[in-house]
Amino acid sequence: MRGRFTTVVVLVAAVMFVAADAHAPVPAKDPGGLTVHEWGTFTSIAGMDGEAVGWSPLTGADDLPCFVDRVQFGPKWSLWGTVRMETPVLYFYSTADATVNVNVRFRQGVITEWFPQARVNPAMIAGIPAERAIELRKTEGSASWTNVRIRPRAAADFPRESAPSHYYPARETDAAPVQVGSEQERFLFYRGVGDFAPPMSATVAADGRIAVKSPAGPAGAIVVFDNRGGTVRYHARNVTTSQATIDPASLEARPLASLKAHLESALTSAGLYPREAKAMIATWADTWFEEGARLFYIVPQKAIDAVLPLDIAPRPASLVRVFVGRMELMTQPTFSEVKSALLTNDQRTLGKYGRFIEPFMGRVFGESSAADQSRMQSARDSYYRSWRQPFRNCGSR
Repeated sequence: MRGRFTTVVVLVAAVMFVAADAHAPVPAKDPGGLTVHEWGTFTSIAGMDGEAVGWSPLTGADDLPCFVDRVQFGPKWSLWGTVRMETPVLYFYSTADATVNVNVRFRQGVITEWFPQARVNPAMIAGIPAERAIELRKTEGSASWTNVRIRPRAAADFPRESAPSHYYPARETDAAPVQVGSEQERFLFYRGVGDFAPPMSATVAADGRIAVKSPAGPAGAIVVFDNRGGTVRYHARNVTTSQATIDPASLEARPLASLKAHLESALTSAGLYPREAKAMIATWADTWFEEGARLFYIVPQKAIDAVLPLDIAPRPASLVRVFVGRMELMTQPTFSEVKSALLTNDQRTLGKYGRFIEPFMGRVFGESSAADQSRMQSARDSYYRSWRQPFRNCGSR
């Protein structure tokens, strides 16, 4: 059913310089013992074979304030990929003022949101006929911040809107304020959509057992999580081999605070500072732990560097990149609930699964009889008609 949702896009190679500094890069002041830390999330959905499936990651409510820059899309479109790269933030720590230039490339993906002002390429996406489309897997996006001023003694004078947002908790660290042009922030921020294979797969068997595989090496710290009707259960372990099988009976009902503490420990063990780990969990607390089942894992830095090459000039004394992989799982309870909702046109239940519901509905259809498919089609069409636009109408910047 991919064709129903995919409004084909072209990534225009001509770069639009979006609020970029017009001046050429200046030689950086001596960064001394500059330390840079980054965290982010790769979000994906496991298919029947355990590999990431295609979906429309940007569908759903926009959770970013209007001062954040966005790629501008047409009124009818869908950007199709396998991974939503969510909220990477770059923190800078220095005892003295410094100036650096930062460039991040996104292989097999595009940057869709960023702040402060940056030069983003490709900068335009517009709907055109399918035969002229450029696939994400053949694309390399990038974001460049020129003359980033690192100001450890500057006041924390950052923009803020009255509405709540996932964006703000990331500021709760000891990192130095940064300034690009006239815009100030605690970090450099960007997001995107990619079409690549995550470094982990997860297959759910008929008996509920979850087989986790990491082809490149040990799976490392993993968490299998389930929230069913507000009852939270999870199983955490450190896997020293490339694969592991988790029995659903091993998932324990424990307070959410214990899971947050476990994740904080895993993130600090991977290299983040404690306040960074807390900020990351606070940023995603309401979505990481929402209704459904999922796998969390620490993405190997080699995999991060392969997908997101990062260049900081002059080179910092220390660079740490910690990404969490989040893979949504369709367990039997999820399958049964989605199928029942489609058969009874229960739009409220379908809505619980938000941006993940389209591939879930597609899988239910694919594994159902023709008679059931006929009964479910009306509910599916109704959900499509209510499909929400991804970005807020913030007006022109």
